[in-house]
Amino acid sequence: MNANPLISVVTPVFNASEFIRETINSVLNQTYSNWELILIDDASTDGSGKICSEMSSKDSRIHFEIQPVNKGAAFCRNRATELASGKYIAFLDADDLWAPEKLEFQLRFMQENECDVSFTSYLHIDEKGNSLHKRVIAIPSLSYKKQYRNNYIGNLTGMYHAEKIGKVKSANLRKRQDWALWLEAIKKSGSPAKGINRDLAFYRIRKNSMSINKFPLVQHNYLFYRDYLGHSAPKSLLSLFRFFIEYFFVRSKFIEKTN
Repeated sequence: MNANPLISVVTPVFNASEFIRETINSVLNQTYSNWELILIDDASTDGSGKICSEMSSKDSRIHFEIQPVNKGAAFCRNRATELASGKYIAFLDADDLWAPEKLEFQLRFMQENECDVSFTSYLHIDEKGNSLHKRVIAIPSLSYKKQYRNNYIGNLTGMYHAEKIGKVKSANLRKRQDWALWLEAIKKSGSPAKGINRDLAFYRIRKNSMSINKFPLVQHNYLFYRDYLGHSAPKSLLSLFRFFIEYFFVRSKFIEKTN
C-alpha cells in the first residue's frame, strides 16, 4: 500500500472571485502535501480566472484550465476528473473551505478501514466566513439504499478511491449532481460509504444560493429519480415521498445547532 498516494482535488469555478483565493489557500494549507488541485473555470466574467491563473503559476500542484463557453458545473467536474492523476479523488467547490488536516485525516481513515468511499461532518458558514451555528454530522455507514433515499454526503467532504472503483462522472443535471455522483460511487464500490464524525470542512451559504429556498429543489429531487435513475412517474413520486420522510424524520437527527 502506498502510504503517500496522490489525491486529486476537483474544483469547478464560476464567478467566485470573492471566495476562490481563500478556497485555494485552504488546499495549500493542508498538512498532507501530495495533492493536485484541478481548477476548471466555467467562463467566469468576474476575474475568477485571473486569480486562479495567478495562484497556479506559483505552485506546480495547481492546474488551471478555462472554458471559453459556460457549460455548467457537471461538465467542469467531469473535465477535472478526466484530467485527474490521483489514486484518490476529492471535491471542493470554489466557495467552500477545508480544515488543514482534512486530507491527511481522511486518507488515513480510508487506508486503515480499507474504505473506498468516505465523507466527513461539516459546518455551515456565511459569505464572510462566520459560523451559522449549524453542523451536519456524518453517519457512520451509508448504504446504497440509504443514499438513494436522501443525499447524506456533503460534496465538499467526499473522497473516493479512484484506483479501485474507477473514475465517477457527474450526471448532467442542473442540481443534485453530487447526490447522483456519490450514489454511483457507492454502487461501484459494492460496500457502504463510511462517515467520519469530525468537522473537516466548511460549507458556505450564499444569499443567492438555491439551497436557501428548499421549495424549488423539490422539482430537482423528482427529476433525480425520474430522469437520472429512469424511474416511472409513479415510482418517482413514491421515491420523492420517501425522500421527505427520510429528510424530516431521519436525516434531521444528524443536523444540530452549535454554539
